[in-house]
Amino acid sequence: MNPASRRASTVRILGNLALVAGFLVSAITLSSDNGSTEPHILAGLLVATGIGLRIEAAISEPRV
Repeated sequence: MNPASRRASTVRILGNLALVAGFLVSAITLSSDNGSTEPHILAGLLVATGIGLRIEAAISEPRV
């Protein structure tokens, strides 16, 4: 496994973790619904970061 492929795999994993964390924050804050918007902003940023990391990994992954 070459370094570029390992990096793309690591970035993809980090993107997945950010997506899962964003969706968990969103689900937890929806269930408590205390009227605060800050957790929803955090969840949105985490999801956007996760999507960006997944796209970056797809672009930078070496082709065979």
